[in-house]
Amino acid sequence: MTTPETSASQAATANRSWWDHDAADYHSRHASYLDGFHWCPEMLAESDARLLGDVAGLDVLEIGCGSAPCASWLARHSSAFVTGFDLSHAMLTHADGRVPLTQADAQALPYRDASFDVAFSVFGALPFVPDVTSVLIDVARVLRPGGRLVFSVNHPMRWIFPDDPQAFEAQISYFEREYVEHDEDGTVTYAEFHRTLGDWVRALDAAGFHLHDLLEPEWPEHLTENWGQWSPERGRIFPGTAIFVCRKR
Repeated sequence: MTTPETSASQAATANRSWWDHDAADYHSRHASYLDGFHWCPEMLAESDARLLGDVAGLDVLEIGCGSAPCASWLARHSSAFVTGFDLSHAMLTHADGRVPLTQADAQALPYRDASFDVAFSVFGALPFVPDVTSVLIDVARVLRPGGRLVFSVNHPMRWIFPDDPQAFEAQISYFEREYVEHDEDGTVTYAEFHRTLGDWVRALDAAGFHLHDLLEPEWPEHLTENWGQWSPERGRIFPGTAIFVCRKR
């Protein structure tokens, strides 16, 4: 796997600013998706999927929580202690205050060793760091032995198509692992990183996780909403989301 040209600090600075500026618009555009705990734009709900298992009495961490709708839902529907963190202060200000939240970078987790039983992420943090293996190693550090990690990301296949829900022509190499935007001065303003399926498997293994399952949710027939790279037309013929279900070895 090639090494990204964008540094950890460049990615953090750019993406913090990006999400701070986009937070209000993001919440106005995606109110239905943010109403509860949905793993993906295919609207797979944790209330149905139960990918986290029984979290009663456990300590749970949400990675890259945004305004924490998922963590908040989990706190309302279980006896777990739930907390989360996000890089963007503006995203955190949209939270409902139900769970304790921290502004932090996934590239430097501010938690003690073996603090949590479960960690999860819904399109948060992991696609936006240049070295995901190091982040996963740190996630393993804060999990207790046998701890569960579940996270959703863009399906690696989706990377090859442009950010247009009606476009079906592959335009980007599956093996291109970095997408970066710059301003006119050359400063990084947005950074996102792609991993092939093999990259994800190797990163999880290197971090000490056993991959228990990989879900590729199908597009529901009743769902008509377009969102970024997701649309009913695309969703009917190829997956848009990959959900990894893992345990710390």
